[in-house]
Amino acid sequence: MRLSDIVLLLNSLWFVGAFIQFSIAQRNTLKILLPREERGNPIAPTLAASVAFLGGMNLPIGLLSFYLLAARPLFFQPVQAQLVLFLFFSACHFSQFVYNVPVLMRGGRVGVAYWPVLKGPMLRIFVIDAGLFAANLGVALQLAFSS
Repeated sequence: MRLSDIVLLLNSLWFVGAFIQFSIAQRNTLKILLPREERGNPIAPTLAASVAFLGGMNLPIGLLSFYLLAARPLFFQPVQAQLVLFLFFSACHFSQFVYNVPVLMRGGRVGVAYWPVLKGPMLRIFVIDAGLFAANLGVALQLAFSS
C-alpha cells in the first residue's frame, strides 16, 4: 500500500466520521461545544442543527476520498490530477484545523463561549486535522517533485 493510499483511506475515515459526529450525533456534538449549564439555552437546538451543515460538507469529501481509493478512476491517473486533489484534501483539513487556532489562542472555553481545544474530543479533532493537513500536503509535494 502506497502512502497516497493510506492518506486517502485516512481521509475517508475522518471525513465520514465527521459526518456521523456532526450530522447524525448532533446532540453529542452539542455536549462537546456547550458547557452543561448552557445546554438548556433556547439557542442550543439551533446550534445543534447548525453543526449538521458541517457534517454535510464532510460527507462528500469522505466519499470522494473513498471513491478515488477504491475505484481508481481514469481522471485520477495523471499526476497533475492527483496533485490537485491532494492539495484540495489538504485545504479541507487545514480549514478545519485553522479555525481552532484563534479559540486555542483565547485559551479555549471562555465562560460559556467557545470550546476546549486542548482536551477531550476537540483536542483529537484539532490534532488529527493538523496531521491529515500535513499528510495530504506531503503527498502533494511528493507528487509535485517526483514528476
